[in-house]
Amino acid sequence: MAVAQTTGAQTTFLAGTVTDSITHEPIPYVALFLTGTNSGGLTDDNGRFQLRSSSRADSLKLSVMGYRTKSIPLKTTVNRRMNVQLAPVGVALSEVVVKPKKEKYSKKNNPAVIFLNRIRAAMGKNDPKRNDFYNYEKYERLTMALNDFDPETNYAWMGKKFKFLKDHVDISEISGKPILNFIVKEKVSDVNYRKSPHSQKEHVNGMRQEGIDDILSNQESSRQFLEDVFREIDIYGNDVNLLQKRFVSPLSRIATDFYKFYLNDTVVVESDSCVVLSFVPHTSETWGFIGKIYVPKNDSTMFIKKIEMHLPHTINVNFMDAMSVTQTYEKSADGSRLKTRDDMTVELSVLPGLPQLYVRRNTIYSGFNFDEPENAEVFNLAQREIISDDASEHDNKFWEEKRPVPMEQGESSVGELLSSMREVPVYYWTERVLKLMANGYVATGNPSKFDYGPIMSTISYNTAEGLRLRVGGMTTANLSKRWFTRGYLSYGFRDHRWKYEGEVEYSFNDKKYHSREFPVHSIRATSSYDIDQLGQNYLTTYGDNVFLSVKRLPDTRVTYKRSQVLEYNMELYNNFSLGLMSRFERQEESQWIQFIDGHGNNFPHYNELTFTLKLRYAPGEKFIQGKSDRRSINRDAPVFELIHTYAPKGLGGTMFPINRTELRFSKRFWLSAFGHVDAIVKGGHAWEASPYMNLFLPSANLSYLIQAESFALMNPLEFVNDSYAMVDFTYWMDGMIFNRIPLLKKLRLREVMSFKALWGHLSPKNNPDFNKDLFVIPSEVHTTLMSNVPYMEASVGVDNIFSIFRLDAVWRLSYRNAFDAPNWGIRAGFHVTF
Repeated sequence: MAVAQTTGAQTTFLAGTVTDSITHEPIPYVALFLTGTNSGGLTDDNGRFQLRSSSRADSLKLSVMGYRTKSIPLKTTVNRRMNVQLAPVGVALSEVVVKPKKEKYSKKNNPAVIFLNRIRAAMGKNDPKRNDFYNYEKYERLTMALNDFDPETNYAWMGKKFKFLKDHVDISEISGKPILNFIVKEKVSDVNYRKSPHSQKEHVNGMRQEGIDDILSNQESSRQFLEDVFREIDIYGNDVNLLQKRFVSPLSRIATDFYKFYLNDTVVVESDSCVVLSFVPHTSETWGFIGKIYVPKNDSTMFIKKIEMHLPHTINVNFMDAMSVTQTYEKSADGSRLKTRDDMTVELSVLPGLPQLYVRRNTIYSGFNFDEPENAEVFNLAQREIISDDASEHDNKFWEEKRPVPMEQGESSVGELLSSMREVPVYYWTERVLKLMANGYVATGNPSKFDYGPIMSTISYNTAEGLRLRVGGMTTANLSKRWFTRGYLSYGFRDHRWKYEGEVEYSFNDKKYHSREFPVHSIRATSSYDIDQLGQNYLTTYGDNVFLSVKRLPDTRVTYKRSQVLEYNMELYNNFSLGLMSRFERQEESQWIQFIDGHGNNFPHYNELTFTLKLRYAPGEKFIQGKSDRRSINRDAPVFELIHTYAPKGLGGTMFPINRTELRFSKRFWLSAFGHVDAIVKGGHAWEASPYMNLFLPSANLSYLIQAESFALMNPLEFVNDSYAMVDFTYWMDGMIFNRIPLLKKLRLREVMSFKALWGHLSPKNNPDFNKDLFVIPSEVHTTLMSNVPYMEASVGVDNIFSIFRLDAVWRLSYRNAFDAPNWGIRAGFHVTF
């Protein structure tokens, strides 16, 4: 392994294997500690280890239950590999003598398991949230950097092009490697907790961020995403929420089944002699940690002084080379545990050949008290995080006073570094391309008053239009903070028709850049003319996205639609939103879809004036805000939606009455060590007789890409219902099976299964065979009247192919004799996750 040499620093790097001096077999989970430093670790399943420290170590200390503790003196600067042998010895502990034997690990009568159970039994007694109130100050710093970055050796090509880089290089306190910071985010806040009624609020007093993520259209989304991925860890829960995954906590209810526990020799932590409890998962590829818990030796309350956790080298986590977490605690006068520090470091490799990344989230807690806060009214606010109006406007003096840990030279000069890099043409244009890919729009000035896009809809293809070209864009807050416009103009080379959309929006609150920023409170007017793809409703992208152009079936279920829309939208900080919309719409026939009623009358078009109420509530929801849409950061938050649409017959030329209600619920359910399930349940009912276009048309996905809430093997308009219920379940198993298969676990593949079902009914009043006043469904569409058997699809797939792809085999379980509809197929998707 190559080792970075740091000029002027005394480094220690050790690698090797620990073995039994008699049997010469490797010894797993030996605790190692570099005395004179804060660095340490555990050997892996094969007894191997690596240790690195940027400061001088006096000696290497090794300890594990069943062997003599060993200490090896080290020279001033060490860079070497070593094989260490430990001598076995009987260990007396709680009147039980444990000798090393070649037998399987057992938790029965295991003193380490007994010790863990004592810790668990005492957790509630020292929980600070057992008090009526709990308040503290929090300082959080998150940095991202290029890892092991030496511009004179391993990155000489960059050092020659960007000679100023060497002036911004820091040394990692954790790994001892040189790093080049490119993102720094700081936050200072007061946290207030109330036991009953339960409430926790964080008041952000200061916020500062510099870095290359300013290429994103919304840096607030970037902050929320990074904070969600690298969350504060609560080891006292059953699951540890980290990397948008769930790891099993060493203090979980299932910890003794998931982990192996070992008692090691005592060590001194801040003048306290502590018992060391080591833990390691039974299967190192699963979602757990290896680490150590430090408990003061003579503390009957089983107070945890410190905990260290690392990811096993073989764990099935994408992009991760290494991760370590250190938490320290102190005891208050009433015995409560007070977390004083939460320090996480992560080393990542996103793609082969690209520089490694280094991430550190360092959080310091102070100012603890259990009094009712003076600003108790904060508990009545809707949002969990309250950001002060001047949080981003503080000067350097404020930050120097608030930082409990001073910044390194490279951390404090990120802004200067980026300014220098943007003066180099190759970096300037690379950043512009990345900005285009991230935002989907092209800025037309600095500052931009008009952005062109979205780029992915510039060119596409469908059966009705053939080749489709589109140009469009939107105005920004640099033109007006409250008035916004957006729109597009497109042309189909097969139907020779121009389509358009124009929108004017007034926002009741000032926007930073664009009109869709949370929270929306606005009035919007839109006029459009475009094709209407009946039975195809893509919820996560535009219908003319270029990636949806390749389809398994000619897309002929198409009409042309003119609409004028006036809508009012209001979003609250508690994630409740209200939408009111009035839409005047004219549907025009196409060569494939004509409007002919049961009496044989033909209508070139028909009109309708609808009114829609939409209520949505998603408590705790976080999302990445795009310029045109939002993408959920995670799906932990439950989402409830109610939509009701009403159109009285005759009003505004409305030909048919509409009275339709729809409900939707979605949520992610975590199953601890067994993956998670994404669940979507929805249903609806049409109360009035109306033609099939105004009923419930299940979304059919004609592309070969996996789309949420769409059926992969269903044809558009194959089913038409005036009452329906639908479920969509996807079970992400996260390698639960593959991690136990020798070859597959090296590929880090993961299992995924899904099941989708639709039950529906078409009553006689909405069936054109019985109601001759309704439009007849064209015979070429081959619509099926649904029986008591639901339509069902199931898929089994392999996820995490090359860390980014998902491949599913999909089967149609019912209605297998449908016209021109496949009974099985292969579908693919992009799925980037840790």
